[in-house]
Amino acid sequence: MNAVRPKSAPLRRTASNPAATHVAIIGAGRGGTALMEIFANDPLVQIVGVAEIDPQAPGVSLAKRLRIPVTRDYRKLLAMERVDLIIDVSGNAEVSQFLQDFHRMGVTIIGGASAKFMWELIEARIRATAEIEKTLNKYQSLYRLYVKETGTAVSEERTRIACEIHDGLVQSLAGVNFKLDLCQQLLRKNPKASLATIKESKAQLKLAIQEARQVIFNLRPLHYDKMELIPALTNYLKSYETQSRIKADFSVSGDEQILFPRTKIFLFRIIQEALSNVRKHAKASRVSIQLEIDLERLRVTITDNGVGFDMEAVLRDPEKWDHFGIKGILERARLVGGEGHITSKKGRGTKIVVEVPLVKKEAPGNGKD
Repeated sequence: MNAVRPKSAPLRRTASNPAATHVAIIGAGRGGTALMEIFANDPLVQIVGVAEIDPQAPGVSLAKRLRIPVTRDYRKLLAMERVDLIIDVSGNAEVSQFLQDFHRMGVTIIGGASAKFMWELIEARIRATAEIEKTLNKYQSLYRLYVKETGTAVSEERTRIACEIHDGLVQSLAGVNFKLDLCQQLLRKNPKASLATIKESKAQLKLAIQEARQVIFNLRPLHYDKMELIPALTNYLKSYETQSRIKADFSVSGDEQILFPRTKIFLFRIIQEALSNVRKHAKASRVSIQLEIDLERLRVTITDNGVGFDMEAVLRDPEKWDHFGIKGILERARLVGGEGHITSKKGRGTKIVVEVPLVKKEAPGNGKD
């Protein structure tokens, strides 16, 4: 910027804060903008004016938003009645030379390399803060999306878990209680029968413990600190085989590290829902889960050798649509920007395919931030 400019409008005075350091900034480019951004939020600093000859400089519009007086003549800053610190980030040699010869009691001037170091340091701090905020926003967004997903499906999940507890765990414990009552009656009359009943009770109690562990696992399937999908699915399928007596074949291709945590959560729930339907309705002896991950898309295919069903009849009946869990699977696929397809015929099993285009998913507004 030039040292002297034609007359300009006088600076507007801002409300004075006696406890604050009153700062004037020469230059509203990158340096001045960085200084304004950081000082504007500091209660111990009051920016009393900014000098800049370029009306298009980025700091000019910022100063106006912050209601900081702007002048084209930097010497008006030097003449202000209340100013403690003048920072020159204009990069103008003429201004720098003028400031070196300027002396006024109680006014400190920072310019040249010192001023550049100051604003570059502040700019680096602003960038670091922005990165932290971006990261926090990312995980807050993930949290909100996950809460939204579980919130909209909370009634469904509660019903499913309640059924699991009632149909499995509670009945197993009730059976153990009955056998222990019977054992108590047989203890004196028939010790051998009592011993056999104790063994049966122990086996049933062991099953109840396994069922309790499965219910807990279903509530929190992924290790949220690592968000590892493949180990979670592997553990789930081992437990699934034990409880359902259905052989589960699992194959994976690709790297799960390219998936967002939200996608992993939804994918796990889709597979969990599909396998729950196989156990309840399919009367299958085998189910296959194929997970394919590449840079462009994610595909999961779930196929069983069960009795199947009339797909057209189910689609016409909303109650059957919900009963077979189709709605939950397709909605979860849609929520991560994908699509689900289900094919089934009586006597020929059922096939579920869910595809998620990863490029689309990574676009702004589709789950990344």
